[in-house]
Amino acid sequence: MAKSPGHAKWPDHHILERPLGQRVTVEVDGERIADSHSVIQVREDGNPDRYYFPREDVRTEKLIASSVTTECPFKGTAHYFSLQRGGTTLPEAVWSYDDPYDEHHSLRGRLAFYEEKFPQIEIRVEAQPSRQEAALPRID
Repeated sequence: MAKSPGHAKWPDHHILERPLGQRVTVEVDGERIADSHSVIQVREDGNPDRYYFPREDVRTEKLIASSVTTECPFKGTAHYFSLQRGGTTLPEAVWSYDDPYDEHHSLRGRLAFYEEKFPQIEIRVEAQPSRQEAALPRID
């Protein structure tokens, strides 16, 4: 796309992206909507942690494209999806940056969930075993 105008205008605003390398799941009222080991965690000043999932790890048949978009001066244009579960629709509960600014190209096409807006959405990050636990032999 292009360079982010936000990073140029507010150089002290920090956005840290990191691949988690651990399992992250999303459930809505107990129904699994996303399950991935390839999630990118985004820590941005003034915002809660966000988890961006590859589309292939999300039950996209539960998503309905919305006409709503928002503009982030750091990441680009966010396109929203409503999340349908049973007879309930959570409007604009999921978003994606289809063509993010260059600094955030790793988020391209990934999906994030608005958990603080909808209490039905629960994101779980599986704890990683400690190095000591990981080194122990498995006993089945």
